[in-house]
Amino acid sequence: MRGSGTDQDLGAFVHSSHRKMALAAAPLRRFPTASPRPPPSPPSQRYTLLRSRHSCRMPPLLLAAAAAAPLTAADTEGRKHELLRAVQETQRGSVASSDQRAAIEEAIVCVEELGAGEGVPLDLAALDGTWRLCYTSASDVLMLFEAAERLPLLQVGQVYQKFECKDRSDGGIIRNVVRWSIENLLEEQEGATLMVSAKFDLLSKRNIFLQFEEVAVENIKISEQLQALIAPAILPRSFLTLQILQFLRTFRAQVPLSGPER
Repeated sequence: MRGSGTDQDLGAFVHSSHRKMALAAAPLRRFPTASPRPPPSPPSQRYTLLRSRHSCRMPPLLLAAAAAAPLTAADTEGRKHELLRAVQETQRGSVASSDQRAAIEEAIVCVEELGAGEGVPLDLAALDGTWRLCYTSASDVLMLFEAAERLPLLQVGQVYQKFECKDRSDGGIIRNVVRWSIENLLEEQEGATLMVSAKFDLLSKRNIFLQFEEVAVENIKISEQLQALIAPAILPRSFLTLQILQFLRTFRAQVPLSGPER
């Protein structure tokens, strides 16, 4: 999924909504030929061949054939799976080569073509929910992955983006959620949560306006090693150690944001 305009790069996230594809048939053109050609294959066969080459730019003849044979549910799912396969070996975009990024962009365009076109308003009902990051080209997110590679104790787990805009027509709330951990101190991959919250308003059919509100660290889950250090199992737990453990489990630090809006 990609945002544009005020241009927040949302990356590519998994969602179950289906979109329809609108194709306008271009007029057939007659080309001079030096010798007779075999009869063209049926439209369905030509479209299958086109998809197998991962091409989205169809010449007039193929465009007319595709318009005559609408996409099936299997075709729709096939395009989505092709996009997921394209991003599979990129480690969420952190190790993607320029060739891989170009192929992914082409696959994204193919999926976007399943929608009704650029003039259709953003469907907030379909956007509502939690999206898991599979791929991104956003530099601020890639910096997290690079930091995890350079710092041996830091781990970056799953990254989510949660939209709260059900029954809304003008905007809603976005929560960027990053699961992270510190080796031996917190549970692996899921030891803590970094959450950045923002309001968003619709500026146009394809653009949103973001106003960041706060950043918070919460859901601390200490490792068994640290828990044993604070309250050894062979010793009776005192009131103080129980208070420390309870404090860590319920800890939440938040900082309001008043930076530039996007």
